[in-house]
Amino acid sequence: MWELRLAEAGRRCGPEHADAARVLILHAARADADALTRVYFQGTADERRAVLHALPHLVRGPEALPLVEDALRTNDTRLVAAALGPYGARHLDAHAWRHAVLKCLFTGVAVDLVADLARRARGDAELARMLGDHAAERTAAGRTVPEDLHRVLALTEAAPTQEAADPDVPHGKES
Repeated sequence: MWELRLAEAGRRCGPEHADAARVLILHAARADADALTRVYFQGTADERRAVLHALPHLVRGPEALPLVEDALRTNDTRLVAAALGPYGARHLDAHAWRHAVLKCLFTGVAVDLVADLARRARGDAELARMLGDHAAERTAAGRTVPEDLHRVLALTEAAPTQEAADPDVPHGKES
């Protein structure tokens, strides 16, 4: 029954409240990773976004990571942004996370929407290299370099903190 309510949320609550209503429905249903996966793959883009927003509250481990990875393969910038919320920040490995940040720059998703950006980018020399290559390619093609690229690049120059040096905390240097 809750899945029907999830599908009706846009009509019943209006587009400005539908996301919040869908996330609340998922919480009330105590949807597990299997249910979230089913809803994600059977749902509309709006329902998929709600699932991604609900992940950090409903799934503790990495079992829903395939949903984040799927969203990052889309060209729907709303899904890309939702995939880079707290769940993605916690569970994406360094390689996938770096490519997701580049996708944001490529597609115009504001890096302000990337959860835990400052901590994960801090001291990440590989991300800095990738950003430099991306900027050079854009410049060579006569295109502008997004201002967000410079912001993320500045974050990579910050010295790592003790938290980032902890091997149990993902910090962008795993690959």
